[in-house]
Amino acid sequence: MQKLRLALTVALLGALFFLLPGCLGPSKNPPTRFYVLSSLYGAEIILAPVADLNKIAIGVGPVRIPGKIDRPQIVTRTAQNEIRLIDLAEWGDPLGAGFTRALAENLALLLNTENVSIFPWLKAIRTDYQVTVDVTDFIGTPGEDARLRAWWTVFGDDGRGELLKKYARLDEPVAGDDIDALVQAQSRLVEALSRQIADAVKALSQTKK
Repeated sequence: MQKLRLALTVALLGALFFLLPGCLGPSKNPPTRFYVLSSLYGAEIILAPVADLNKIAIGVGPVRIPGKIDRPQIVTRTAQNEIRLIDLAEWGDPLGAGFTRALAENLALLLNTENVSIFPWLKAIRTDYQVTVDVTDFIGTPGEDARLRAWWTVFGDDGRGELLKKYARLDEPVAGDDIDALVQAQSRLVEALSRQIADAVKALSQTKK
């Protein structure tokens, strides 16, 4: 009799073990959100290009990202010497790939050309200008500001000759207290960098003529 009661007790406890999660309802853990940098193609108003270089081939990349921010998670700054990884906010693409894509799309629009290649491209593809970017900082704080610091270089002759090298020091206010507002500000920073580069390529092309 005691063995029967013990067996029934074990069976009842087992049934409760399997039913309990269902009784508690679905998990309340919030899902991870994924973000991407937007380009000028996503703007509500498409702006006029700064130059018409539809016959010129442009290569974009490589774009090098420092290890402190080259992570799946979005990184924010919490103090002058402290950063924070946001666990439930990640980049939809690796940051370097997303940055390169947004930069390439912006340059295609600003220079009115579809002849844009993203690094690495086939050896058979020839470029009149190649743009590389070495990012040193690309971080911000929701509700405050975001900043971009980067060396950018324009090469000619299929990437064999350095034509111009500049340092970009760009800042952008973050309009809201959430990550979405931060990523929007970072997208505007890439746009500002794209304009600097587009103006430089325009001037180089005019000099070349």
